[in-house]
Amino acid sequence: MRVFFKKKVNLTIILVIFVMFVMIVTFLLIGGSAVLLQYMDIISLPNGNKGNPLLLLSVLFGFCIILGTALTAFLSRKALNPIRKVIDATHRVANGDFNINLDLKGIGELEELSYSFNKMTQELSTIETLRSDFINNFSHEFKTPIVSVRGFAKLLKKNNLPEERRQEYLDIIITESERLAALSTNVLTLSKYENLEIIVDKSPFRLDEQLRKTIILMEPKWASKEITLNVELDKIIYIGNEDLTQQIWINLIDNAINFSYQGGLINISLTNKNEEIHFVIQDDGPGMDNQTKSRIFDRFFQEDTSRSKVGNGLGLPLVKRITKLCGGDITVQSELGEGSIFTVIFPTSG
Repeated sequence: MRVFFKKKVNLTIILVIFVMFVMIVTFLLIGGSAVLLQYMDIISLPNGNKGNPLLLLSVLFGFCIILGTALTAFLSRKALNPIRKVIDATHRVANGDFNINLDLKGIGELEELSYSFNKMTQELSTIETLRSDFINNFSHEFKTPIVSVRGFAKLLKKNNLPEERRQEYLDIIITESERLAALSTNVLTLSKYENLEIIVDKSPFRLDEQLRKTIILMEPKWASKEITLNVELDKIIYIGNEDLTQQIWINLIDNAINFSYQGGLINISLTNKNEEIHFVIQDDGPGMDNQTKSRIFDRFFQEDTSRSKVGNGLGLPLVKRITKLCGGDITVQSELGEGSIFTVIFPTSG
């Protein structure tokens, strides 16, 4: 019986019972006081009816109970309609339907609830889309090198392969293995920084020297493409985490090298303007259209098939996340055929 009432009693019944209880208690207090005052000859009922005051009170009591209960039941259903809408919408969200909006008007609290609910469903829809895209893209990025490694490993089992072909297949297997390792590292790094809210282990260091070391570290890559680097770095002492900022420079410089033409030019500058650090890197590569620019910081996004050969779509999302952790921002300017310019701005103290 208790389980039945827990399941069946709804807000309308509770409200009706509550209002009726209040009416009964109020009526008893008023009626009891009237009867007491009548018998004490302090007041008198109409027509001098001192003998039977309870008859009039009983009729009045019954009429109030019937009328009040009916009105409460009728009005409470209308009053609770917004709550029923919220309950129905919540059930739909629980079943995975995030394309639902509430439009509750008239009461400030209900309008605020409606706004918060719609914002929640929008965020859930975005998260679900990102989760689905991440799984699909992650699976694709891992499957491609694994299939390649497996295929060339099977070919190497043949005894009649010439040595030159054998070495070529081994080089492909090594390259694809390194690609898998880099992808795994980037995924773990991005996951780590996405769950990080506060930067620790801050210390002062020369930001311009860190950039020079990064450029030297990547010399084999830009030298092999005969790229010219034009570097202008102001002396800047920055208080932050060296490992985090190193990730920014590595990924942005690597990205510029990947998309520069053979014998191209990359301009790199670091300046201190109005208590802000401005890092700008410009390449003379193919550039991007507006659709690509709007998605360039999405995880695993690759603008064309050539991009998949030089990256996995995790470098720029990682840069954006670290820049945000440093309290800064990153922007991109690009036009098709005119190269790209990435600008990182963050305060002098990360």
